[in-house]
Amino acid sequence: MSKILSRAISVNVVRFNLRTGEKRKVSDEVAVETPVNIFVGGEHFVTLLALPEFMEELGIVARPEFPLFGIPVTSSVLSTWIMMVAVVVAVIILRKRAPVVLEMLVDFVDGVAAGFIKGPTQPYVPFLGALCLFIAVANLIGIVPVMFTPTRDINTPLALALVVLVMTFAFGIYAKGLGGFLKSFFSPMLPLDLIGYLSRTMSLTLRLFGNVIGNEIVVAVLFSLVPVGAPLVMVALGAITGILQAYVFTVLASSYIGTSVES
Repeated sequence: MSKILSRAISVNVVRFNLRTGEKRKVSDEVAVETPVNIFVGGEHFVTLLALPEFMEELGIVARPEFPLFGIPVTSSVLSTWIMMVAVVVAVIILRKRAPVVLEMLVDFVDGVAAGFIKGPTQPYVPFLGALCLFIAVANLIGIVPVMFTPTRDINTPLALALVVLVMTFAFGIYAKGLGGFLKSFFSPMLPLDLIGYLSRTMSLTLRLFGNVIGNEIVVAVLFSLVPVGAPLVMVALGAITGILQAYVFTVLASSYIGTSVES
């Protein structure tokens, strides 16, 4: 298996003797820097794979495309910009030619928000709708050739989770007023609340990133081993998973906002 994998995607593989600590390279690539266990072969040998080179070979690491004002613009940022322009253009066209599609999206998001937020949901639907649409398109845009899936760069899920955290506070202040929000925030349970805010942010980040990156790795490995057939099935399942992850992210954001705006 290690030889097939090495030929297919040119990764660095070594054999590590668990008893003596001796390393023996299987491929003649660059030396392994960050090994991770892939599978155990034999009684005392385990195959190790160089994770950074492996991820770069599979194309699941965002690479710098060009500098902008001295700041490198990665492939994930570039794909995000292209996606945002495409979404805005699509919304403008739908608003003129098929407004019922946008109405269905608004009604769907409003229904999700109403399940967690007491009272009028109109102030929260624009944010939740934009969040759901952005994540859904970001998860699907990788199907287009030469496009990089933004959500497989962990910076994007982390940024989205931080936006949800900030907007949770902002909506809490909007609903309760600054004084009421601060009064409820600085409670005897503040230390546990802070842990909860941190765990929510990490959960949103890792859930979205893990599901997207897992599907990308499976598709890439299948494509390297079986170029026809199997990868197409995984791409279809990945598209369904991407839409589902957008829904789950929106539901969780709605629940957090609902908790923040409660009296």
